Amino acid sequence: MTRALRVRVWRGGREGAFQAYEVPRQDSQTVLDVVTYIQRVLEPDLAYRFACRVGMCGSCAMTVNGVARWTCRTHVAKVVGDGGRLEIAPLAHLPVIKDLATDMSGFFDKWARAKGRFEGTRTRHEDFATVEPASKQRAAADAGIECIGCAVCYASCDVVGRRPDYLGPAALNRAWTLVNDVRDRAGSERLRAVAGDAGCHACHTQGSCTEHCPKQIAPTAGIAGLKRLAGRAAIKG
Repeated sequence: MTRALRVRVWRGGREGAFQAYEVPRQDSQTVLDVVTYIQRVLEPDLAYRFACRVGMCGSCAMTVNGVARWTCRTHVAKVVGDGGRLEIAPLAHLPVIKDLATDMSGFFDKWARAKGRFEGTRTRHEDFATVEPASKQRAAADAGIECIGCAVCYASCDVVGRRPDYLGPAALNRAWTLVNDVRDRAGSERLRAVAGDAGCHACHTQGSCTEHCPKQIAPTAGIAGLKRLAGRAAIKG
């Protein structure tokens, strides 16, 4: 006898509602498998995003039983209780386009506001710039460089929920990696960009971003580093 999984999925836009479905329970079933089944068998117009299915792109991030997760790496057995209930919603703090798909424009706009683009000093006609592998700056940059912009940390951040203008942990983590990149020439400008009222000093150091990051990055530590650098820069004038 096939077991049934009771699933509630957000349908519609910001003013939508949860809709209930029954999905066959399978061994080694992921939450993304559940969403895909609903779209292919029950609701062809269900909107959601995914690409790689192997935890590389982050595009399948959703809210699963109240927690932001990559659905491709989230096994149903680990998130449902004895009652077999599963609730799937779009990521928090982002405008809902439809169903489980959110508008990421504002999220990436904040990367731009945090000066999240590398500004090198050399041209393509010069030799590659080198970075000392054993340097403290290299270690600090390496600790956060694997961020893929999935927005799980952003959706998990209570400050973002209360302050929509807050740059958020992903943008600030990106800024932290760049201010530690010795090849970059925009460090001072970047520190000014992230030291504003909606920047690193707005972080309450609750650690939700670090707790939920699927890549085991610690944006909380990077933001603390930005606070120190911004404070020193302010003292120096």
